[in-house]
Amino acid sequence: MSNPRWRTAVALTVLTALTLAGCGADPGPPAEPERSPSSTPAPAATPSPDDPAALAAAAVVATLGDEDLAGQVLMPYAYGNSATKVTAGSAAGNQKLAGVDTPAQMVEKYRLGGLILVGFSADDPTGGNQPTTNVENPKQVHDLTAGLQKAAAGLPAGKAPAGGPAAPLLIGTDQEYGAVTRIRTGVTQLPTAMAFGAAGDAGLTESAWHVAGAELAALGVNVDFAPVADVLGASDSVVIGSRSYGSDPKAAAVQVGGAVRGLQRAGVAATLKHFPGHGHTAADSHTDLPALNQDRAALDADDLPPFRAGIDAGAWLVMSGHLDVRSIDPGTAATFSRKVLTDLLRGELGFTGVVVTDGMNMAPAQKWPAGEAAVRAINAGNDLLLMPPDVTAAHAGLLAALRDGSLPRERLVEAATRVLTLKFRLAGQARPEMSTVGSTAHAEAVGKLSAAAITQLRGACATPPVRGPITVSSSGGRDGTRAALTEALRANGVKVVDSGGTVVHLVGYGDGAGDLRADADVTVGMDTPYLLGKAKSGVLIATYSSSRLSMTALARVLAGKAGSPGRSPVEVAGLPRTSCR
Repeated sequence: MSNPRWRTAVALTVLTALTLAGCGADPGPPAEPERSPSSTPAPAATPSPDDPAALAAAAVVATLGDEDLAGQVLMPYAYGNSATKVTAGSAAGNQKLAGVDTPAQMVEKYRLGGLILVGFSADDPTGGNQPTTNVENPKQVHDLTAGLQKAAAGLPAGKAPAGGPAAPLLIGTDQEYGAVTRIRTGVTQLPTAMAFGAAGDAGLTESAWHVAGAELAALGVNVDFAPVADVLGASDSVVIGSRSYGSDPKAAAVQVGGAVRGLQRAGVAATLKHFPGHGHTAADSHTDLPALNQDRAALDADDLPPFRAGIDAGAWLVMSGHLDVRSIDPGTAATFSRKVLTDLLRGELGFTGVVVTDGMNMAPAQKWPAGEAAVRAINAGNDLLLMPPDVTAAHAGLLAALRDGSLPRERLVEAATRVLTLKFRLAGQARPEMSTVGSTAHAEAVGKLSAAAITQLRGACATPPVRGPITVSSSGGRDGTRAALTEALRANGVKVVDSGGTVVHLVGYGDGAGDLRADADVTVGMDTPYLLGKAKSGVLIATYSSSRLSMTALARVLAGKAGSPGRSPVEVAGLPRTSCR
C-alpha cells in the first residue's frame, strides 16, 4: 500500500473518476438490489495524497452506483458453514433473511461490504442475537472465508484501482475470548479481558493479542469485534462482567491500547466497543435499552479513557452501543444519536475510522422496521450496519431514502468511503500459514499472560498453597475444565484422587452462591472474582478464565512451582486485591 508509483496512479484515477462522476447528480429511478448499469456513480471528496488506502477508496466509490453504495454499508450474518453449499435449513434461513440460498449469493446480490461469522455457546451473554452458528473448526472457517472472498472478488467495490491490491470483503467475528468466543476449537484460547487486567502487563497483552490476530488472519477473518473498552462500574453488570479489563479507567485504557496494537500488527482490524461504555449499566442491551445515568464529567472520567486510548493506538473501528446516554442525548440509543456518534466520537475524540453498529437485530434497534432503522443509523454517523434482521428491507430502505432525500447522498458516500478505506488498509496484508493456528509458540506467549493473571485473594502466599493429594471438584457442567486441571496437576507431579485430600473447587461464569462448596479448602473463581467474596475456603484464587492455558497456570501454582502475581482489577467486598503483596 506504500508503493509511490501506485499512489500516483491511484491519485490520477481518483481525479478522473471524480470528473466523470460529477457532483450532486440525480440518483435516478429506484432499482432492484442487483446493480443497475444505469445507476449514477456517486460523488466523492478528494482524499489526502499521503493516504493510499483513502485514495484507492475514493477512486472506487466514485464509480459505484446506488445499489453498491448501499451494499457497502451492510454487514449481515448468514446461515451455513460453507459459502456455496448449505443444508436445506440454512437455505431456508437465508431465504427469509435475504431472499437467497447461500452466503455467497447474499454477498453477490447485495454487493455487501462484509459478513459476520456468528455462533454461541451455553456460557455466552450475547447468545440472544446469534440465530445460527457457522463456525466449527479452523479448516471449516478457512474454507468458508475463502469462498466468501471469491464471491466478492468480481464485484465493483472489489476492483483494484491502478493495478494495486483489490479490496477484500470484510469478514468479522466476536472473538473476545472468555464467555464471548466464536471460534473455540483448534485455536489458541486467550483468557478473558479481566485476566489481562489482573496481569497488568501491556507488553504481555500486546503479545497475546498479536497471537489472536495472527490466527484470525490465517483463518481469513480480518475484523475482530474486540477489544471491549467498557470500564466495569458494578458487580451486577453481568452482560459485560469479565469481558471488561476492570474498574480502573486508566488501567483499562493501557490494556485496550495493547490489544489494539497486537491485533492490528497482525493485520486484523480492532474494534472498540461498546461506545461510549456499557460497564456502568445493569441492563442487557440485547433485550433492553440500558441507561448511562452518570453526568458528563463522570462519563469523561470513568467511561471514555479506554476509547481514547484505543483511538490513540490507531483502532480502525468503533462499535456504537445501544445505550441511553442521559448526559448527552437522553432517551435516544447512542446507535441512533448524532450527538453521541458525530459530535462526541468524531468531533471531540477525533475518530476518523469506521463506526459500526452493535447488532441491528437487538431489541433497541428493532424499535423501527429494518429499513427505517438502517437509515436512522447511517444518518446518526454509523458507517457499517451489523446484523440487520432483514437484509432485503435494510438495503431497500437505504435506496428509498436516497431517492426521497431523507438520507443525504454525501452521508452514504462518506460511509462507503470509510468502509472501503478500511478494506484497502487490509488489502495485501500477509496471511500466516494455517500451521501457526494453535501452535506451541502461540501457546507459550498466551501461557505467560495466563500465568501472570493468577491472583490469590485469601490465604498466606507460602509455596505451595496446599498440601497432600488433591480432589478437584466443580459446579455442574464443567467436566472438561475439571479434567484439564487434573491432567495439568498430574503433569506437575501432584497426586489427584477421587475423594479425600485437599479439595479444590472450581466455579465460573453464571454460578452463584449455591454453586460454592462449604468444605472446599481452595475455591477457584474462573470468571469475575465477585463470587469468591461469599466463599468460606481458607484459600481463594482467581484465574478469571477456564481456558486450558489458565488451568495449566493454576496447576503450577497449586503444585508450588509458581506464585500468584496477579492483582484483582475489580474490588471484591471483604477481600484485598491480592493477599500476596
